Amino acid sequence: MDIFNDTVRFFQSGGIFMYPIVLVLALGVAIAIERYIYLTLVRARNRHAWKRVLPLLEGGNHENAREFALRSNAAMSRILGYGLNRARSSDSGEDVQMAMEEGLLEIVPRLEKRTHYLATFANIATLLGLLGTIMGLIEAFTAVSGADPADKANLLSASISVAMNTTAFGLMVAIPLLLIHAVMQTKTVELVDSLEMATVRMTNLITGRTSSEG
Repeated sequence: MDIFNDTVRFFQSGGIFMYPIVLVLALGVAIAIERYIYLTLVRARNRHAWKRVLPLLEGGNHENAREFALRSNAAMSRILGYGLNRARSSDSGEDVQMAMEEGLLEIVPRLEKRTHYLATFANIATLLGLLGTIMGLIEAFTAVSGADPADKANLLSASISVAMNTTAFGLMVAIPLLLIHAVMQTKTVELVDSLEMATVRMTNLITGRTSSEG
């Protein structure tokens, strides 16, 4: 209970700039949760699609693989669909590779979507905290300017401690948001790398089977 009261007191003493920092925190948490769920689902769907498609490609069942790619909503299936569609009209490995890269260029922006806002919100929280502290210091010096000289030191120290709460809260929001941003970026990079490696593997399987049939 004391912790809750201390937190409320800390927040109330920070001034009006505490509220936009809370808003930034709420937006950052919402984006982090949405991105984590989305990236986790994409990873799971890609793994499922890869387990289904790989045996088909290794067995040369391109048409069955293409039908599965059209039915599946996995990012990897969409890329595979580009490659298989191109393979029906061209035996060139470069054409198939370019088709898959086209699909990859369509998927990657979706994976990276909104993640960069986390770093932006972290910077905004820090700047809002500094701005709140500066405004608090201005108010503090203005308030003590007409006070009794004997009381100025005590009043000023109390006002400064209150003003610093805004900076502290801004950093308390910014640091976790930066860490979350790093985690989300790592997950995104891992997904993109896995898609790129799968693209190369699928291209080799498709063009290898095509060339052997030719």
